[in-house]
Amino acid sequence: MTTAAASSPRTYQVRTYGCQMNVHDSERISGLLEQAGYVRVAEADDNPDVVVFNTCAVRENADNRLYGNLGHLRPVKDKHPGMQIAVGGCLAQKDRGEIVRKAPWVDVVFGTHNIGSLPVLLERARHNAAAEVEILESLDVFPSTLPTRRESTYAGWVSISVGCNNTCTFCIVPSLRGKEKDRRPGDILSEVRALVDEGVLEVTLLGQNVNSYGVEFGDRYAFGKLLRACGDIDGLERVRFTSPHPKDFTDDVIAAMAETPNVCHSLHMPLQSGSDDVLRAMRRSYRSEKYLGIIEKVRAAMPDAAITTDIIVGFPGETEADFQRTLDVVREARFSSAFTFQYSKRPGTPAATMDGQLPKQVVQERYERLIACVEEITWAENKRLVGETVEVLVAVGEGRKDERTGRLSGRARDGRLVHFDAGSLVGQIRPGDIVHTTVTYAAPHHLNADGEPLSHRRTRAGDAAEAGRSPRTPGVRLGLPTVGAPAAAPAPATGCAAH
Repeated sequence: MTTAAASSPRTYQVRTYGCQMNVHDSERISGLLEQAGYVRVAEADDNPDVVVFNTCAVRENADNRLYGNLGHLRPVKDKHPGMQIAVGGCLAQKDRGEIVRKAPWVDVVFGTHNIGSLPVLLERARHNAAAEVEILESLDVFPSTLPTRRESTYAGWVSISVGCNNTCTFCIVPSLRGKEKDRRPGDILSEVRALVDEGVLEVTLLGQNVNSYGVEFGDRYAFGKLLRACGDIDGLERVRFTSPHPKDFTDDVIAAMAETPNVCHSLHMPLQSGSDDVLRAMRRSYRSEKYLGIIEKVRAAMPDAAITTDIIVGFPGETEADFQRTLDVVREARFSSAFTFQYSKRPGTPAATMDGQLPKQVVQERYERLIACVEEITWAENKRLVGETVEVLVAVGEGRKDERTGRLSGRARDGRLVHFDAGSLVGQIRPGDIVHTTVTYAAPHHLNADGEPLSHRRTRAGDAAEAGRSPRTPGVRLGLPTVGAPAAAPAPATGCAAH
């Protein structure tokens, strides 16, 4: 190797699969690698020095997808000595050393609890010329103590907790992410302020079960207090959160949403099934009546609220009557959008061994009927907004046809996707800017606004996007739980044991 080549910084790619938690974990992986001197390359670059797969284990095809991608990389690695492949995330936590056995060209396997070890593991694997597998059973440090390379100039994820204390029979996440660990509110607010200082306008509070926040320190109203505290942060224009669990939903959260101006009137609350018998088999500790009651209270406090959900079709033992009850709840709830899934058997979950596993063709047929029902409702709900003025936070990558149609895209305050015509402002509107525009057309999954924007506000987030800057936040410490600003000089803490 030449001296010039030896002195060049090593390059990396991160390929992410799965939920918002994984997307945010990938931001941390990028932050760690860049802190260690690596330089990110575009996904189209077929010759990075390091490729990191941040995996998901929720769906049945996750394994096939990972090993298929690893197989495609093998000849690439063979042609590029020194290239390294790392596998992390939920599938790594589940499969552990099995990954290296199936794909011996993988260099590093790391779990959900030790993301921070990745740079050291990569160096150790290079030095020893052997695979490194390190899977911890619990967090070594809270993920938010790690440096983060943010992907967006205008919107940021902020973890308020990790792990889950629920025992849903279809879900493998608790065994892979562990019991719930809550961050102290002061640290969360410090991270939010740091993002706002970088120009970010919108934050999404993340947790596996976001509204159970506070369980570790015995305050069942902590989440509502946190939402209200976010309302006191100057420059923070939008606050979202995902995903709440119906069993932990309290009236004070609804009040906080309605009374805190920067908290968006959008709610993503998984239903999973409308059948009480199926909910019982899923070990979901609420019933359809309670679920619909929450929606009724939300709409009473916020008539403009957009409510979205998750629904699973074909859970073991689901009858046609059970499925019809799901359709009934969908029609009554009037969701603005729904993420629909066919039940996927995951080894290690109680549902995987239940009697009554349904034939694929039955599940598929019900799934298609569910999608038709959902789209009928979402289209009708979207049509109600034609002629209304919406505030749009301009985004990147939301509209796949934007270049062909000449439109820009972004999200309304209620979370709906809006494609809009820039009109005479073409070339002036940047990602992160705010426009007000009038809806002219509705489709089941988006709104169009084809007239001249009513207004355009340039923002600091737009300035950052124009300059090509991405927010980078350092790690945020852990500490004792309190709502409000952190103490002036808190003692440093080393990890989750600080709780």
